[in-house]
Amino acid sequence: GRASPPLAALSQVLRLERSRRTGIVFPLQKLERYLAPGTDTARFRLFQPGLAALQRAEALFRSDRGHPIDYVSSAVRMDHAPPPALPEVCFIGRSNVGKSSLIRALFSLAPEVEVRVSKTPGHTKKMNFFKVGKYFTLVDMPGYGYRAPQDFVEMVEAYLQERRNLKRTFLLVDGVVGLQKTDNIAVEMLEEFGIPYVMVLTKIDRASRGVLLKNVLEIQEFVKENTQGCFPQLFLVSSVEFSGVHLLRCFVAHVTGNLPTVEVS
Repeated sequence: GRASPPLAALSQVLRLERSRRTGIVFPLQKLERYLAPGTDTARFRLFQPGLAALQRAEALFRSDRGHPIDYVSSAVRMDHAPPPALPEVCFIGRSNVGKSSLIRALFSLAPEVEVRVSKTPGHTKKMNFFKVGKYFTLVDMPGYGYRAPQDFVEMVEAYLQERRNLKRTFLLVDGVVGLQKTDNIAVEMLEEFGIPYVMVLTKIDRASRGVLLKNVLEIQEFVKENTQGCFPQLFLVSSVEFSGVHLLRCFVAHVTGNLPTVEVS
C-alpha cells in the first residue's frame, strides 16, 4: 500500500510547535482569536476531546491484521446495500466538495483502502461502503447538484429513511463558497426525515482567513436559526494539510458508540 502522508498520524502533529499543532487539530479554535470582542464562542468548543480520546479514535482508523479496514461493496439501490449490522455514518455533499478526498484522508493510516478520488466532479455514482473492523461502517454517498446521478434523490432518500443503523450524517459544504442552494435542499431533506447530522466545511486551506471566518459565522447562524437536527459545532477540514481530520475521526468514533466518554482537553 501507499505510505501515509505527513501529519496523517497524531504523533507527527505533536512534534509541531504549539500554535501550528492547535491549528491542525482544532482549526475552529485557530479562528477564534480573530472574532470581534464579545462574540459567543460556545459553539466553537462543544466537542473538544483531550489527547487520550484523539489517540483512541486514531487507533480505530489504523488497520492491522486483527483490525482490517476494507471497502465492502457499492450499491445503487437499498436492496443491494450490505446488511445493517454495525453502527454507520454517511458522508454527503455537492459534487466536487471534496468528499472522496476527505474519506481518503480519514483512512490515510490504512493505505491499502482504495478510495477513488476523481478530478471529474460527480465521479461517485453509487453508495460505497467501507467497514472499519468490527466497529462501524462509513458510507461515501453520490454527490448532488452538478452531474449528480439521475436517481440520486431516490437512492439517498431511501437510504436516509430506511437505514436503521445510521448514527450520523456528515453534510460537507465547500469552505471557500459556503452554503449553496443545493446544500439547502440537502438540509431540508435531513430535517424532514429527522436525521441527526453535522456540517463539515471542506477545503479550508484554499480559503482566505476572512472568507473562512465569514462562512463559519454565517453557517453557524443558519444552523442556529433554521435547523433542529444539526450539531451546533461546525467541523473544518483540509484533506491536504490534515487540519481537522484528527478531530473528525474522534467525532466519528464518538457518534458510532466506540468512544462513549470523551474527556475534554
